[in-house]
Amino acid sequence: MVAARGCEWYPAPMTTVPISNIRNFSIVAHIDHGKSTLADRLIQMTGGLSDREMAGKEQVLDSMDIERERGITIKAQTVRLQYRAKDGKDYIFNLMDTPGHVDFAYEVSRSLAACEGSLLVVDASQGVEAQTLANVYQALDNNHEIVPVLNKVDLPAAEPEKVKQQIEDVIGIDASDAVMISAKTGLGVPDVLEAIVTRLPPPKGDRDATLKALLVDSWYDVYLGVVVLVRIVDGTMKKGQRVRMMGTGAAYDVERVGFFTPKMQQVEELGPGEIGFITAAIKEVADTRVGDTITDDRKPVAEMLPGFKPAIPVVFCGLFPVDADDFETLRAAMGKLRLNDASFSFEMETSAALGFGFRCGFLGLLHLEIIQERLSREFDLNLIATAPSVIYKMKLTDGQEIEIHNPVDMPDVVKIAEIDEPWIEATIMTPDEYLGSVLKLCQDRRGSQKELTYVGSRAMVKYDLPLNEVVFDFYDRLKSVSKGYASFDYHLTDYKPADLVKMQILVNAEPVDALSMLVHRTRAEGRGRAMVEKMKELIPPHMFQIPIQAAIGGKVIARETVRALRKDVTAKCYGGDITRKRKLLEKQKEGKKKMRQFGKVDIPQEAFIAALKVDS
Repeated sequence: MVAARGCEWYPAPMTTVPISNIRNFSIVAHIDHGKSTLADRLIQMTGGLSDREMAGKEQVLDSMDIERERGITIKAQTVRLQYRAKDGKDYIFNLMDTPGHVDFAYEVSRSLAACEGSLLVVDASQGVEAQTLANVYQALDNNHEIVPVLNKVDLPAAEPEKVKQQIEDVIGIDASDAVMISAKTGLGVPDVLEAIVTRLPPPKGDRDATLKALLVDSWYDVYLGVVVLVRIVDGTMKKGQRVRMMGTGAAYDVERVGFFTPKMQQVEELGPGEIGFITAAIKEVADTRVGDTITDDRKPVAEMLPGFKPAIPVVFCGLFPVDADDFETLRAAMGKLRLNDASFSFEMETSAALGFGFRCGFLGLLHLEIIQERLSREFDLNLIATAPSVIYKMKLTDGQEIEIHNPVDMPDVVKIAEIDEPWIEATIMTPDEYLGSVLKLCQDRRGSQKELTYVGSRAMVKYDLPLNEVVFDFYDRLKSVSKGYASFDYHLTDYKPADLVKMQILVNAEPVDALSMLVHRTRAEGRGRAMVEKMKELIPPHMFQIPIQAAIGGKVIARETVRALRKDVTAKCYGGDITRKRKLLEKQKEGKKKMRQFGKVDIPQEAFIAALKVDS
């Protein structure tokens, strides 16, 4: 949600409708299948925004610049629409636009728990993709009624009949009465509105019961404090009411109650089945945990609602400011981002090579990239990210079990009895002609194939893969070997023992802790060689030669040398005996030895960045 909305208030429409005329639904789909465009058309056709307000602005619910540029949804958004159906009755629609990318699956899970039904949007030219499956299964887990919608049916490449068959074969949902639309042109969108009324169930709830509400999302607004998005299950929520968060035990007086159309509108109360927001002068987003139950402070309910699973960081990396003076700015910037993104975690760390910085936890590589981009854009920070790593579980010889997500913290090898690494189950869908390259990529990343099936001319392959091999550049490599046609989704399965070693990069015999990493023993030499070669290209020559080594413990597995710059000390010798020149050269050699002993090597920032991006 957008903080800036907080300063705008609009008079709320007076219509109230019975609970049987409310429909809460989300739109689920793979990335780029047209979720946000369909949301735009629904808002436009129900009069949520006028044509003038929509003019020149696509994806109105994607409010961040990054969302618009990348064409992806990052934050789940909600909007309340009013619709008069063909039966002459007035209906209220609460629409949730959810992200499609695997890294933001936690956003999807929050939104789905607040709804009773889903529109499953499938591109009629692309067909079912990996993320379509993941999101639709999540919707089915929440007992959703699902309405299949085929988008982009006006494209020459569209094959609606074939895609309907795919939906039935792969997902197991009857798609014979799927709604055919083109969200871009508006073709068939009125049929979607009617399908929402006739095919999705209304919410259930008791207006006279004690207040019980689900906390769906929360974000920080500079004018209003924390804005809390709620779904009322039972009872009513009114202005001035004292409410309690059952998870944290904190109690607050409600100051404002309202909903989004997508403009902020205030109302006196929200009833059962409704989705809206409240503000209560809450200062910390940490006090409003997603999935918590909100109840009346004076008359609380006995049991909490079944909450969400908290978002657990999967990938960790260090973020350091290029200029050490920016450290405090970085700390403040991260605090602000944490206000709006509960899944982002960080703690302070120091590095001999990079100075003060933070160890951050992310939901995946796209999440890491988005946070990094937001830090550099919104706060004008120049950052270096260390190599991403995952959480390893280590069993020590004294029976202790520890978790490590920074290779620098790894205990001495003699103390470790076993290292377990996280594994994932990956689902990859690819056109048949790229299947060989995709299988080779998975084999190279220590994967083991579980199943291979066909959906028309597309292959669907399931692989068990170590997460460590996926976080580096797996997604980029998959897109390049399949010319961008393969789609990928994964979920964590369990931890398995692995033969992992800590590889260090030494520059002039000094370890560079920012480049330390845990790698599988069989891949250590290849990765080490690639990194030292890259570092050799990027470290400028000094007055002395610099050895760059990759080492496991005391054993060097790869080495390159940056040659010394040579000053011509014999330039002033005109003629004379050769011994005079030799004397000067010997003197220079001695000086260089001494320099190498005490000389400090300056490693440019781009050398770090390039070394960390090196493809194994």
